Amino acid sequence: MPASRTTLRRGLAAAAALPLLAVAATACGYGSEAKDDKKSEVAAEGRKLSADTVRIGYFPNLTHATALVGVQEGLIQKELGGTRIAPQTFNAGPSEIEALNGGSLDIGFIGPSPSINGYVKSKGKNLRIISGSASGGVKLVVNPDRIKTLDDIKGKRIATPQKGNTQDVAFLNWASGKGWKVDAESGKGDVSVVRTDNKVTPGAYKSGSVDGAWVPEPTASKLVSEGAKVLLDETALWPDEKFVITNIIVSQTFLKEHPDVVEAVLRGTVRTNAWINANPEKAKASANAALKAETGKELAPDVIDPAWPSIRTTDDPLAATLRTQSEWAVKAGLIDEPDLSGIYDLTLLNKVLKAEGRPEVADAGLGAK
Repeated sequence: MPASRTTLRRGLAAAAALPLLAVAATACGYGSEAKDDKKSEVAAEGRKLSADTVRIGYFPNLTHATALVGVQEGLIQKELGGTRIAPQTFNAGPSEIEALNGGSLDIGFIGPSPSINGYVKSKGKNLRIISGSASGGVKLVVNPDRIKTLDDIKGKRIATPQKGNTQDVAFLNWASGKGWKVDAESGKGDVSVVRTDNKVTPGAYKSGSVDGAWVPEPTASKLVSEGAKVLLDETALWPDEKFVITNIIVSQTFLKEHPDVVEAVLRGTVRTNAWINANPEKAKASANAALKAETGKELAPDVIDPAWPSIRTTDDPLAATLRTQSEWAVKAGLIDEPDLSGIYDLTLLNKVLKAEGRPEVADAGLGAK
């Protein structure tokens, strides 16, 4: 299998957590523990595939709406027949990657940074990205009393979820495009980048210790509900206003031994995304019900209502945007240049899409040979 030419630098191990996926409003932190979901007892009916069980990991977060809704509505289980889903929820990317690499998880929903980190650290041997799941849902929100325009960001304190995570890299790249100098390691420079867990960012904003934040939904909408203003939606910076926020990844061992199960899961996620897009209000309610079941707390209407439409579920992994995000991290000096060739295997996804009468999606030249 293709391997990395270099290893990720010291900062990326933490960066790979992609805490954007463990946002404050879900009442989850950035813990490293996985939780066995009670839904693992869901009844499986019909013909059993080549595995008794498929262990699927995801975050209790809106950017993992495909998993939340697909499990909540039984849409993924329906495609698996007699093969049972065993869901596990995670609060941090590294713990999910560890579970995949350690053999205690088969398929996971996760962001681009930990996907890259997990692939590179295993020298291309342990996982594959097999589908997209979500795009967008990231905004720059600011204190309108302190910041009126984008140029006013200079000299201010802006929160990002974690050093080297997807939002942190995007903000550093945006600041560089403005001609501002920021040391990526310390966060100091023409702008002060304050790495703050999303679960505490609202408190930091309230206390005045940060002037704004480059954060994912629903953290952005949570801040807006407390008086902040959206100054920039990151989708405006991307071609076609699309960029990957959540992938679906699989253990290469599981993919090799149980391709029929992987195909069934992908058929379930494709049909889940179609249902979400056709029934946005029902899907929003379903996702919120799933969040309440997972975390004990649902999102308030003034948070979920503006957050939900800014996140797009998608089967396309938007591979070219993952490549771009990796290049930005290299440019910022957070990682050495990785070899990502082989990180995607979209064979089964494209088979499912073709059967659904949908166009195939591309791997941007990063597919398995």
